[in-house]
Amino acid sequence: MISSAWFAALGALFLWWFSTGAILIVVRRAEHRGRFAHLQATVMALPLLGAGVWGFELSRHVESVGTAYAAFVSALAIWGWVELAFLTGIITGPNTTHCHDGARGWERFMRAYGTIAYHETLLVVILFVMLMTSHHAPNTVGVWTFIVLFFARISAKLNLFLGVPKINIEFLPTPLAHLPSHFRIAKLNWMFPFSVSALTFAVACWLERLFSVASPAETVGFALLAALTALALLEHWLMVLPLPDERLWRWMLPVSKREHEKAEMPQEDLHGA
Repeated sequence: MISSAWFAALGALFLWWFSTGAILIVVRRAEHRGRFAHLQATVMALPLLGAGVWGFELSRHVESVGTAYAAFVSALAIWGWVELAFLTGIITGPNTTHCHDGARGWERFMRAYGTIAYHETLLVVILFVMLMTSHHAPNTVGVWTFIVLFFARISAKLNLFLGVPKINIEFLPTPLAHLPSHFRIAKLNWMFPFSVSALTFAVACWLERLFSVASPAETVGFALLAALTALALLEHWLMVLPLPDERLWRWMLPVSKREHEKAEMPQEDLHGA
């Protein structure tokens, strides 16, 4: 059963939901205990990063159904720790101030990039190392998982910067309170059609490979990647569709101490169209 494409796709969906919820729970609980708790949570999660690196290193040498799942989970573990470090405010960027209303063009872009510079640099370094170590490796599910996550994130951030109709900051913690001032609410931006087209094309490519391969390991690998890319595509569409996607995790999180997390996006923190 575990070699079924449907099982792999549903597994990817569950792992995406569960890992996102787990990170949000850790960050939300740290919110109640102050700044030091954010650092403590990040440090205590280092075994997750270590397990991800270890699993990625072991699984890339063997191509099987089990190592396909292991590589996928390992890449998610590495990615998850970096995201936790970002959401706790430990690895973000040099700019921790709100963007002033007069910022335009290059200045606004550099201010926005400054909020995430260290985080993005770390992701690039990790991706580079994974690419180098996976050269000619039999199992490339792990590195392709990270590639999908990386480029989908870059695309999402650029769309938030350029402007989309729906921006949800309900789960943003205190260390990232300045982040929404660098977003923009707009009907649509020029990049969004290219983003969803590229992701749709990527899903189609994974599906084409999925239906053309014969080995169970390749079936599982391409099913995992197709499902993950489809989720990234869905997340992009949720920027423009009025759907309450935050309900997927809100019910499982402890109540925030900040009242504005219960409200809609505060308009004063955003640049208009």
